[in-house]
Amino acid sequence: MAKVFYTERDIEDLAARGVTALDVDDNVVITDVARDKAMTLGIRLVRPAGTSNGHNGAAGSSDEVVAKVRAAVIARLGPGVDHALLDAVITRVVAQLK
Repeated sequence: MAKVFYTERDIEDLAARGVTALDVDDNVVITDVARDKAMTLGIRLVRPAGTSNGHNGAAGSSDEVVAKVRAAVIARLGPGVDHALLDAVITRVVAQLK
């Protein structure tokens, strides 16, 4: 099956149509910026039961934590945040929580 990709613009379009949740399975790819936009706009990214998430923990738990922390930091510090550095720090901290 072909992968479905979501960009920031796609998320904005979904929010404008009133979508509040998006199913994210193994065939869905969401860019980091789109994930941040979903968090900002209140769109929940839902991983259906029985799908993998690339982590050994509970389904979606690490991804959800990373997305929430990223969105909170960007909201607090503004768009000038170094996204690569932010992602490196968040990934390191979440890895230590396991």
